[in-house]
Amino acid sequence: MAFQKLSQSVTKIHLKALRTNNFKILFALSFTVFINTFSFAQDIPNKERKIDRKVIDPAERDSFLLSTDSLATTEVSEKSQDSTLTDSITPKKDFLEHTVTYHAEDSTTFNQKEHKLYLYNQAKIVYGDMNILAGDITIDYVKNTVYAKGITDSIGGYTQKPVFTQGTNVVEPDSILFNTKSKKALIYNSKTEQGEGTVIAKITKKENDSVYFVKDAKYTTAEDLEDPDYYIKLRKAKIVPGKKIVTGLANIFIYNVPTPVGLPFGFFPQSEKQTSGVIIPTFGEQNDRGYFLQNGGYYFAVSDYIDLTVLGDYYTNGSYAARLESNYAKRYRYRGSFGFRYENIIISERGFPDYSSSKIYNLRWSHSQDAKANPSSRFSASVNLGSSQYYQISNNQVNVSNRLNNTLSSSVSYSKTFQGEPQVNYSVTATHSQNSQTEVINMTLPTFQGSVGRMYPFASKSGSKKGLIQNINLQYNLRGENRIETTDSLFFKKEMWDEARAGFQHTIPLTTNFKLFKYFSLSAGSSYNEVWTFKTVNKYYDSVNEEEVEETVNGFDSYRTYNFSTSMGTTVYGMFNFEKEGQDRRIKAIRHVMRPSVSYNINPSFDNYYDSYEVVDADGNTSADVEYTRFENSIFGQPNQTFSSAVGLTLSNNLEAKVRDRDSTATEAKKVVLLNNLNFSTSYNVAGDSLKWSPVRMSGGTQLFKNQLSINFGATLDPYALDNNNNRIEKFNIDNGGSLFRLTSGNLTASWSLSNKGKGAAKDGLTDKNIDENLRGGGRDDDLFGVSEDFAKEQKSTDKEKEEKPNEFYHHKIPWSLRLAYAVNYSNSKRQNEISSHSLMFSGDIQLSENWTIGASSGYDFKNLGFTPTQLRFERDLLSWRMNFSWTPFGDYKSWNFFIGIKSSILQDLKYEKRRQPDINL
Repeated sequence: MAFQKLSQSVTKIHLKALRTNNFKILFALSFTVFINTFSFAQDIPNKERKIDRKVIDPAERDSFLLSTDSLATTEVSEKSQDSTLTDSITPKKDFLEHTVTYHAEDSTTFNQKEHKLYLYNQAKIVYGDMNILAGDITIDYVKNTVYAKGITDSIGGYTQKPVFTQGTNVVEPDSILFNTKSKKALIYNSKTEQGEGTVIAKITKKENDSVYFVKDAKYTTAEDLEDPDYYIKLRKAKIVPGKKIVTGLANIFIYNVPTPVGLPFGFFPQSEKQTSGVIIPTFGEQNDRGYFLQNGGYYFAVSDYIDLTVLGDYYTNGSYAARLESNYAKRYRYRGSFGFRYENIIISERGFPDYSSSKIYNLRWSHSQDAKANPSSRFSASVNLGSSQYYQISNNQVNVSNRLNNTLSSSVSYSKTFQGEPQVNYSVTATHSQNSQTEVINMTLPTFQGSVGRMYPFASKSGSKKGLIQNINLQYNLRGENRIETTDSLFFKKEMWDEARAGFQHTIPLTTNFKLFKYFSLSAGSSYNEVWTFKTVNKYYDSVNEEEVEETVNGFDSYRTYNFSTSMGTTVYGMFNFEKEGQDRRIKAIRHVMRPSVSYNINPSFDNYYDSYEVVDADGNTSADVEYTRFENSIFGQPNQTFSSAVGLTLSNNLEAKVRDRDSTATEAKKVVLLNNLNFSTSYNVAGDSLKWSPVRMSGGTQLFKNQLSINFGATLDPYALDNNNNRIEKFNIDNGGSLFRLTSGNLTASWSLSNKGKGAAKDGLTDKNIDENLRGGGRDDDLFGVSEDFAKEQKSTDKEKEEKPNEFYHHKIPWSLRLAYAVNYSNSKRQNEISSHSLMFSGDIQLSENWTIGASSGYDFKNLGFTPTQLRFERDLLSWRMNFSWTPFGDYKSWNFFIGIKSSILQDLKYEKRRQPDINL
């Protein structure tokens, strides 16, 4: 590349071989002297005439130059004068390969003697993919160089520093000298972004478009590049923008103080796409497992849609762990994650009395489909299964917040909808539920559900439905299950499948609804139910062994039932006005909304599905007749043997108040909810021979203090008394010398979120990543049980920007948040009169300064008089670094974890981590 000299007049001299014409030579020399004499008059352009832009196009250069010669005639083609049609000499490349564009605000000056072009103030030059912005640019046409620098103003400030851009690489130096022919450059005091970091160098040599050499440079991810809090000193380095940085001796400087942490050579990948690479492990020592290496492995960038992380732990006593983590996503289609964790935990050494070994695993998979992918079908998955004690004894610090989980659950489902009249839907679902205490596992592999939408056979053609007849509707539902109940030790073994039970249930509900006496809404219906099963039972009494025998009968069998129901309800509004003329009371009015309803249900007796067998004693006498049904092990229940005719009563309440708004500018009263709901329900069995009234169940809830305090409560009230053996008797409690109702159970739960950072800020201490980890493990959506301690994966987030400080003065409010959860349960069904559970849990965070944050999660069990698992957290923002300390001071999970490392993901392996893990008892 080179720049062509610009002038107002140029003469093209053409020399021909084979003969000499003295007259033409003399004429050409005279013309050249004449033109050059007048060309120097245009060295400095008129200041009033501003040259904003000039473009030289190589394709039009010849025609432009010839047009300036008034004496030039039509040029005779050289080719036509030469008898040789082909030339063996390769023609030279055009002097300019690209269009040159330049611009300056103040002046654009060309010096004909020095062959230099000067651009001043907001200067810009573009040539191909090269772009230079600077305050002062000088182009030397003889040396083929471009020199760009800033402008020094009257007060000594250096402004308009050069910005050199070539392709996607951007360099911001103090000055730059660029050779347009060789494309090499010397760059002084440059700052170049390379991936997430920045290279600061006094002198940089640009070899070509893709290679830079630096000496005594600094590589940092700090935000303050003028005074970085840390940097890696690169004594000699080669930079390939967008690909890599290769360096010789390099070590870390913290606030310009050298540290012994360094390498004789280094390699920094700078790919703009995700790349595979090694994950450096953390080393340490554990009391009962020896020295260890944790969380080391390899990251595989499989494609733009999926990745894979393989991690492992190893302990010198033989314990080890392996983890596979994968995330995948496709825009507008789906996204999800998959994880498998396996741990072989060994305590002590083989041969010692305290030696023990355990193998645990956990499988997690979540998948969600974008709503735009397919509106008529949907596939989703949420899987969390494995060893029942995985979260309790796992070494992985990610599982801290899920150690108190008692249940693991999974669900994988696919649903499809066929539009039309009527609409048809079906779904296939596989579910799993596992209790970590009893180690009992319940699964449905799979569950099939199909339905045909509601049909109104008597509706009018206009579409509106009025009255009893036109509102008659029916639909069809089908449900099929293959249900398995097993234990942790038999999971996915042959014995698990032997206990599987399968069946189908067909349901056809027929209902209608209409208005009665204008204010009452009445509904009535009937339901037909048919159950298919493939296993039944047969029972008989073995007089030889004197025992009852139950046999499983394989084969198809079925039973059919039906019932009738009707209900009537209405809504009653009550308003209590407190306003009086001439008084501005705080409470304006209270509105009470009641929704009473009465229902009646008939369930016929289907005793034809029941059989009996005789129990014969040793003397040959029949002692009893035992009734049973062969469908008693059906997964959809058994047919009703007793006729029931019951009346149900329910009453729901809602209380709201209108109060004077504290805002004096408000024109209307503010609505405040006193009780979200207060519900009562009971039933009376008309066909029953005793204990016809069922207990009254009461439940309610409300929210106070601008919805920061949420309260829910419930109770069970029994109208019948107890005998001396604490059994219910056919006698009302009030007739037995007691109260109208006997409180048999009660519960109260309350949660309170407090913060001085405004509404909704009480969960600021818990990130979306923490919540996702908790929920995927089946835990809570808060930090009351603690948070994950995997600090090494908490990389710098660019999504959440820091809040702007209002000013630099001291802010007297220290940001804090507090979360409280209170729960108490009362039991008195057998006159035990005890508090079955009583606990208070709390968690909170305090931001002592802009960079210091402390937090805690704990609780107290008032029944067992002890603290729940407690976690204390300390976090320090060190600008480019982050320091975390987590401590569980007492309990079964007594441990601590310290971490300090760089926030940037590219240098996430530059860290120090020290921990003491809890001693696990297998």
